[in-house]
Amino acid sequence: MDDSVENWQRGGFGLYLHWPFCQAKCPYCDFNSHVAARIDQDRWGEAFLREIDRLAEETGDRILGSIFFGGGTPSLMEPKIVAAILDRIGRRWRLRNDIEVTLEANPTSIEADRFAGYRAAGVNRVSMGMQALNDGDLKRLGRLHDVAEGLRAFDVARAAFDRVSFDLIYARQDQTPQQWEQELRRAMELCADHLSLYQLTVEDGTAFGDRLARGGLRGLPDEDRAAEMYEITQAITAEAGLPAYEVSNHAVPGAESRHNLVYWRSGDWAGIGPGAHGRLGSADHRWATEAPKAPGAWLAEVESGKPGELPREALNSVEAFEERVMMGLRLAEGIALPFHLAPDPGEFERRVVEMERLGFLERSDDRLIATATGRPILNAVLRELLA
Repeated sequence: MDDSVENWQRGGFGLYLHWPFCQAKCPYCDFNSHVAARIDQDRWGEAFLREIDRLAEETGDRILGSIFFGGGTPSLMEPKIVAAILDRIGRRWRLRNDIEVTLEANPTSIEADRFAGYRAAGVNRVSMGMQALNDGDLKRLGRLHDVAEGLRAFDVARAAFDRVSFDLIYARQDQTPQQWEQELRRAMELCADHLSLYQLTVEDGTAFGDRLARGGLRGLPDEDRAAEMYEITQAITAEAGLPAYEVSNHAVPGAESRHNLVYWRSGDWAGIGPGAHGRLGSADHRWATEAPKAPGAWLAEVESGKPGELPREALNSVEAFEERVMMGLRLAEGIALPFHLAPDPGEFERRVVEMERLGFLERSDDRLIATATGRPILNAVLRELLA
């Protein structure tokens, strides 16, 4: 039996708001982000309020536990727009008393000047795109800040917010494991309670992807060197008290990103903004929603007064099961796996047993967990499980 109607109770309910604009497009980025010379923030704010009203009508029975402003670069939003959005959300949904409200920010001095305004608006967690603690690599990554400016912005964020996370990218061009270890130890000294540590991946359609296809982007580490950097990451973060609770995310216990846990625990979330995805359970289906990707198309759709039929499709039982497995096994806690929901429970059990025999999966207290050996090759493990 499909239990999608209970997803928000089991996995939580969150709201994602996508601000699609950036000052510049980073060469590794394949997110839905755009550079615009001029943005009518009041007009965009009104569009967000309209969508909040519409989605609240559909999901008003749920208790909202997290809000996430992503992008793009939402720290380019005027604090008054963020305040209006959060005020409307508070009027339209029941909120957890300890609701988490995260805003992604670039660590530049211009955006740091807005932090006090965001805090007054109701933001209580900031996630900063630091990406590197090396000026040369920041330039290669297309970032607009240098290390000194990034660290100053981080200090401002720490003064304004109790919870601050930042991102770093490793396995960069010409980076050695020793250099990454030194950089990561420096990051540990900054006392963030949450770190997102990603291996550089080169995606098709990005500037880096085009450069690699032309024979450029030299100096990327091979698989063995990248694996060594991954092992260094696990060891140093665990030693510093920020173990991995997800494949690429590390936190002091209790400081995990509640919003991202909604995704990984297959909860419900509503997505607002260009290209925003959502997952909403009903009595009959688990719905996948996706808003129009182009900013102009999304804005026109919302302003037309008839955005109630934004594209959505019902996930069938196989798709819902596979998504739950793919997301849940990313977590260190693993997944309380409902074997009865598998398309072929016997065959799925056989594949799990084989992955256990190879040392890639284990069971603990009725949960299925990727082992330390299985987690670095999780995509391959999932292919075997779900083929």
